[in-house]
Amino acid sequence: MTLLRPPLSTPERLQIILSVLADKKADKVTLLDLRQVSYLLCDYFVIATAESDRQSQAIVDSIVEKLKQVEGSGTSYRIEGYEVGRWILLDLGDVVVHMLLPEVREYYKLEELWGDAIVVSHA
Repeated sequence: MTLLRPPLSTPERLQIILSVLADKKADKVTLLDLRQVSYLLCDYFVIATAESDRQSQAIVDSIVEKLKQVEGSGTSYRIEGYEVGRWILLDLGDVVVHMLLPEVREYYKLEELWGDAIVVSHA
């Protein structure tokens, strides 16, 4: 018999994500609130930089592992770009995490692309 766990709220998910990013030494972490720009696919973008493809992969692995510990192992997430690791997109539904290498982040400038979004400060 599998026990169903209540889903995490978006703030709880963000807290876990930001904690893992800090623990794994992600750089230039930016949290964008997309709710005011009427983006229908998610509420928040978390954008962060890793110094290598291996660090990007390790960070994403840690986020998924931690969320599954809390939300249950039956929870699935969509991951794109993991094999190469230059830009990994982790789609959690309400939150999308973008792990980018420095040159990729500089080239795509997601913060500028989503310039109408609110930048949320976090500790």
